[in-house]
Amino acid sequence: MTTQDMEKNIVRRGGLIPCKTAFIDAHTPGSDQKENFTIIGGGVSESADQHVHISEKIGFNIGAAGQPPKCHNSLHTHRTAEVFFVQSGRWRFFWGRWGEAGEVVLEEGDIFNIPTGIFRGFENISTDYGMIMAILGGDDAGGGVTWAPQVIENAVEHGLVLGDNGQLYDSKKGETMPAGVSPMPVMTDEQLQLMGEPPASDVVPRFVARYWDLMALADKQPTEVIGPDAKLRDRPGFEVDFITRGSIADTAYICDQPEVLMPVKGHWKLQWDGGNTVLNSGDTCLVPAGVSRTLSPSMTGEASMYRVRNTDDPAGPTLELH
Repeated sequence: MTTQDMEKNIVRRGGLIPCKTAFIDAHTPGSDQKENFTIIGGGVSESADQHVHISEKIGFNIGAAGQPPKCHNSLHTHRTAEVFFVQSGRWRFFWGRWGEAGEVVLEEGDIFNIPTGIFRGFENISTDYGMIMAILGGDDAGGGVTWAPQVIENAVEHGLVLGDNGQLYDSKKGETMPAGVSPMPVMTDEQLQLMGEPPASDVVPRFVARYWDLMALADKQPTEVIGPDAKLRDRPGFEVDFITRGSIADTAYICDQPEVLMPVKGHWKLQWDGGNTVLNSGDTCLVPAGVSRTLSPSMTGEASMYRVRNTDDPAGPTLELH
């Protein structure tokens, strides 16, 4: 595998192509400045304008959201895992039917395995543009997004209608739904009553891992972050571990499935038979199965990375929500 071949599997932060009309709240005040990035897999965008960087299906999706200060993502839910870690900025995550059941503030490097079965939203509460990286369970990311009813109703007032085919139609552009397509129905009262309203005291200890705790745990060896026996116990169809300069061996290793490398801090040298490159904070690299590789920090200073691999577990509901 040449360096040119590997570069096709790397999405640099500086090369990310955003979509500003990805979701139904793209015109809703307070949400109209957010940017969505589909990095690996098809993602969950509702817009034909969404750019997909790497379309390969590997059992899970990688994406990102970028937002200026005070911009928020509206309340929604997924049928499979939605995991975020903060790449830059300071973010408030909130959940519940009206976003009032609980909340948590995450700093750079913190990771949140958001439970399925609850509405969730998030906002950038820092003073600069911020970005969060996302891992979504399944090749089809659970079939898309289910929005809280008020989100759909607000969107209509601002010209956007979501069809039951999962596509957005923008009346500001003169778009209308084609024959045979109806507006996406809102959730019924019976369905809404099944949505979880867990307090922060239940969610934060079980589904949030703090960056500096992981740095301590991974001081000498990689630490499992998401998995059946990991710090955040779950079987979402993928597993996540965390490495630092002190915990990555200088010997080569091989995975029998694709591995996604997502540096959090520092610069990492990736070497394989046929070439080498440097991965930086915010880059995403898909290393194909069977490729022998070594990882090592290429500069002094803080260095950390999340690694994601597929598992045989089916993508589905969170293991321990209740």
